[in-house]
Amino acid sequence: MASDLDKAQEDADVTTETPDLDADSDSEDDLLVEEGEIAGDYLEQLLDVLDFDGDIDLDVEGDRAVVSIDGGKDLSKLVGRDGEVLDALQELTRLAVQQVTGERSKLMLDIAGWRAGKRAELSALGTAAAKRVLETGEREELTPMTPFERKIVHDAVARIDGVSSESEGAEPQRRVVVVKD
Repeated sequence: MASDLDKAQEDADVTTETPDLDADSDSEDDLLVEEGEIAGDYLEQLLDVLDFDGDIDLDVEGDRAVVSIDGGKDLSKLVGRDGEVLDALQELTRLAVQQVTGERSKLMLDIAGWRAGKRAELSALGTAAAKRVLETGEREELTPMTPFERKIVHDAVARIDGVSSESEGAEPQRRVVVVKD
C-alpha cells in the first residue's frame, strides 16, 4: 500500500520551470512566419484563379506578418478605389489564416506598394499639419480617415515636439485633430 501512496504522491508533484523569454519570442516569430506562409499560399491560389501575375513577398514587421504582391500587370485592379478591394482581400486572407490556425490574424496585405505609398503620404500629412499647428497655434481638424490611416497620422504627429493629436467623432466620420501642447 505504501508503494501506491508513493506513486500517487509522485504523480501529484508539480515542477515549475522558468519561462524562456527568447523561446517565446522565437515561437511568436515562428507563428507569424507560418501566418505569412499560409497567406502566401492562399493568395497564390487566388491569383491563379483570377489569372493575375505577381510576386508574393513574406515578411514580419513588429507583431504582424506582412504579405506583399508586386511585379504583375494590372495589380491596381486588386487595390481598387481608395484601397477598398485591397482591404477586402486582406480580410479574406486573414480569415483564411484563421481557418488554418484557429487564431485571428493581424497580417497586413500590400499590393503594388499601395499601402506603403499611402503610409508615406499620410505621414507627410501628419507632419505638415503638426508644423502648421506649431506656427499658428490653431487646432487643425483633418478629413475623416480609417483607423489604419489615423494611426499613421498620430504616429507622425507624435514625432513633433510641442503638438499632440487625438481622434474625434464617430465612424465613418472619425478624424484626427492636431493641437498645440
